[in-house]
Amino acid sequence: MSEREGQGDWADERARRVGPPDREIRFRAAAKAIASSIRRNRSGEGNPDCPILVEGLRDEKALRELGFSGIVERINRGWDRSRLVAYLHDTYGTRNLVDKGPPLILLMDWDRTGGRLQTVLRDRLMAMDIPVDEDLRTVLLRVMKPEARTIEALAPHSRNLNPMIEEFLDDPE
Repeated sequence: MSEREGQGDWADERARRVGPPDREIRFRAAAKAIASSIRRNRSGEGNPDCPILVEGLRDEKALRELGFSGIVERINRGWDRSRLVAYLHDTYGTRNLVDKGPPLILLMDWDRTGGRLQTVLRDRLMAMDIPVDEDLRTVLLRVMKPEARTIEALAPHSRNLNPMIEEFLDDPE
């Protein structure tokens, strides 16, 4: 392998890790992931009613600005982790009965504290046989990092994201 080919592989790997550099491409990727989670979170006839679990009230308000209308559960409610996990298990079970997917969307901030919370909660929930949907956090972590490191920091971008989210929501899957 030539030195140039090796550099190309390294550059491709770095681009995959860092994400697309163009803001429009990154925002479209975020909007698509958000729209997918909004679909799972919606309550109503034939909709899966999949709650989304966030850190606090400001995170919930930011999600509402982005179009989430279903159940948003907060971990900062004065309960210890064991009580929270038991509550989530009793309330939502181990499977989403409508779409057979994970019963919860787990969305912690993508800063250091959020990463720790994500890991602890995922491990505790999975120990109780409750799988979690982490797709939204994975995408936002990759594409929104320059603009936002927390969920509440997405709120100022809702003006740019909402038209794209609506576009993805209008498109049949």
